[in-house]
Amino acid sequence: MSAITALTSAGVPHRVIRHGPVRSVAEAAEAIGVEVPDVVKTIVVRRATQDFVFVLVPGDRVISWPKLRTLLAVNRLALPDADEARSATGYERGTITPFGSRTAWPVVADERIRGRTITLGTGERGSAVALDADAAVAALDGRIADVTDPEPPR
Repeated sequence: MSAITALTSAGVPHRVIRHGPVRSVAEAAEAIGVEVPDVVKTIVVRRATQDFVFVLVPGDRVISWPKLRTLLAVNRLALPDADEARSATGYERGTITPFGSRTAWPVVADERIRGRTITLGTGERGSAVALDADAAVAALDGRIADVTDPEPPR
């Protein structure tokens, strides 16, 4: 099932935005016309073999591994390689979204998206969906928690 079909089936109001190719979160924000924190990255995290979690991370932040390990009550987490992420979700890196994923893995959303209109990937390059973060997390039966840190300066 596509992400757009999954959003529609879940009754989550959304707006599809076609923006063309982008190479970074900052480029995506500019192309979409939103602030960087509103471009929410969906990061696939492996807890164990064939056991993953989607983490929704604002565009200006990164996963805090200690906070996420504590929340999930595990000692070890890892990022899968591109092939493993595609196998787990059905989506290519850079397009991953929890909506319409091959498997409905658990979702953890950083608390900073609460109450905001955000954009998420659609499973296709060059497009995004704008939607209410709270409605998206509720439709995904997700958990909201403090699981990120500010993006380190470059």
